[in-house]
Amino acid sequence: MRDKSDKVLGKERRDYILSRLKTSDQPLTGRALADETNVSRQVIVQDISLLKASGEPIIATSRGYVYLKKNGTNERMTKVVAVRHRPEDTKKELYTLVDYGVTVKNVIVEHPLYGDLTGSLMLQNRRDVDDFLAELAAKKAALLSDLTGGIHLHTLEADSAERMDQAVAALKKLGFLLE
Repeated sequence: MRDKSDKVLGKERRDYILSRLKTSDQPLTGRALADETNVSRQVIVQDISLLKASGEPIIATSRGYVYLKKNGTNERMTKVVAVRHRPEDTKKELYTLVDYGVTVKNVIVEHPLYGDLTGSLMLQNRRDVDDFLAELAAKKAALLSDLTGGIHLHTLEADSAERMDQAVAALKKLGFLLE
């Protein structure tokens, strides 16, 4: 975008960030955006906050920032499912969902003090799942579902009712679906 010695300032930088997010098929990290605009990662975090406050549908995932795109006339089906499984079954659960063409948008748990806690995931394929689990291990982080004995919700998205129904049936067959 610019020579390394040139900082991109204010509104111009936010316009650039917004453009990059809207055209990217992959999450963009704060570090990558900071390098492209020759500012600190913290400046990018502040810019993202300002963009969100202005109504831009940007979410932060474990892999970077994502701009939530509308799919034109092809409306995608969304469903929230309640599941329960052991931490070691997380990979099986997530692989099952993405293998049916379902996007796992988030994970939600109900905390006794804070209420609903939501973590953005945006997992669309096995590579996304593998990256998420590798990051979880590298950071020695805990799953949100560890707070609730494995009980959690996922917001799922699919391009057809058939795919959604197949994915939910597969979770049921595995014994993960709460009914």
